[in-house]
Amino acid sequence: MASRIAKNPLQLPEAVNAEFKDNVVTVKGPKGTQTLDFHPNVIFKMEENIIHIAPANDSDIAMAGTMRSLLGNLVIGVTEGFQKKLLLVGVGYRAQLQGDVLNLSLGFSHPVKFDVPEGVKIQTPSQTEIVIEGMDKQQVGQVAADIRSFRPPEPYKGKGVRYADEQIILKETKKK
Repeated sequence: MASRIAKNPLQLPEAVNAEFKDNVVTVKGPKGTQTLDFHPNVIFKMEENIIHIAPANDSDIAMAGTMRSLLGNLVIGVTEGFQKKLLLVGVGYRAQLQGDVLNLSLGFSHPVKFDVPEGVKIQTPSQTEIVIEGMDKQQVGQVAADIRSFRPPEPYKGKGVRYADEQIILKETKKK
């Protein structure tokens, strides 16, 4: 018995190459190269452009599904990439990119400066929008979460940094 996710073979697009050596998978595509250290109890078999993933024994079924998902994310990352969009909601809340530093005005007495990590591209199409792009899904999500953590949306007026698809449920104010 295997994981439902691991049962699905992974089809590689024509522009993508994958190499397996010494418990490391290297995936090359049009956007770049990424590597993944895979679990030793997971078996990878490659036939033409199809990768089959299976657990080495019955106790590692979940790990096979995890490795399949991580490998699938690598393939998407080197072909299309990942993107997160943040919105700044609040009077005077602004974002501006200056070189490799994102300057945020979030209602504090000082501007917040965020250094953009390597491998991630940040754009500010308007003063209240931030678009984060990159090949690594985990890194893009972590950068978005770090920026959001400076001023998460508050529950009464909804002011703060939020994801573009996030819905904030506002609380009712106190009544006399």
